[in-house]
Amino acid sequence: MSKVKTLGQFIIEKQADFPYAKGEFSRLLRDIGIAAKIVNREVNKAGLADILGETGDSNVQGEQVKKLDVFANEQFIAALTVGGEVCALASEENEEIIVVDNEQSKNAKYVVAFDPLDGSSNIDANVSVGTIFSVYRRTSLSGPGTLEDFMQRGTEQVAAGYIIYGSSTMLVYTTGKGVNGFTLDPSIGEFCLSHPNIKIPKSGKTYSINEGYYVHFPDGVKKFIKWCQEEDKASNRPYSSRYIGSAVADVHRNLLYGGVFIYPTTSQAPKGKLRVLYECNPMAFIVEQAGGKATDGFKRIMEIDTKALHQRTPIFIGSSEIVERAEEFMAKYAIAAR
Repeated sequence: MSKVKTLGQFIIEKQADFPYAKGEFSRLLRDIGIAAKIVNREVNKAGLADILGETGDSNVQGEQVKKLDVFANEQFIAALTVGGEVCALASEENEEIIVVDNEQSKNAKYVVAFDPLDGSSNIDANVSVGTIFSVYRRTSLSGPGTLEDFMQRGTEQVAAGYIIYGSSTMLVYTTGKGVNGFTLDPSIGEFCLSHPNIKIPKSGKTYSINEGYYVHFPDGVKKFIKWCQEEDKASNRPYSSRYIGSAVADVHRNLLYGGVFIYPTTSQAPKGKLRVLYECNPMAFIVEQAGGKATDGFKRIMEIDTKALHQRTPIFIGSSEIVERAEEFMAKYAIAAR
């Protein structure tokens, strides 16, 4: 029987990779793990408690806020403000940054951006949802965190990850030295290493996109979808269409099996739908570290200049060969449209 390695043990083992951190970084990752366990508990009993459905409020994106969104947001804020490692937070649910201004955090080195519950429209239907997080070293020298601490490219991330709450709960993260996945063992209440050194297949047979918006897609995306649907034995086409509607779940499946997840611009969302800071950058970091690729159709996601807290972007993310093929279609039909 192989020895079980918990998330805490794994983080301590890898602490030598970050000699400048002096333990704060390890504590920060453990705090995220604790919040994830609390949120997982509530997700799993959501049908039994009065936490399903909407609060009646909207978040800064104009989307209806689910009760479980609010709970998850509160838990991650609570977990990340007491340890003294973080000087500011940015959440999808909060219009402005959350400044952590207490005695423990006066010398904090990090800021964290997160989406507390991605895919929350699926909660009532018992479909997988998830949390996405991104960690940066602050750019300001001292004192409370500032908005400028978050205005960094994705290439500056020191860690990123997601937690998927599904048939089992997994935490997947990277610190720039590969990707590892941990599955929550409810019998001992610990995340245990289950997917070491995850590598995304170079290709795959799945494309994930909301085809209900097909008429609103750019020509390059339309042509790419048609290409995916053509019969061609040499490239194992047609590809299967698999769209869950939760970016965490769609990207997670493609990370393990290969494929591409696309959320392009549309005529209704000309700048894209997903947010750069706490959705696209962390997912791009993970997928790139697993050997995949993430672009906006033309440019690497992690090289996008972050200029606003809730800035949006289109995204093409997944197996490198399929993403590159999609980029070819985008380039070809963008030129044709000029």
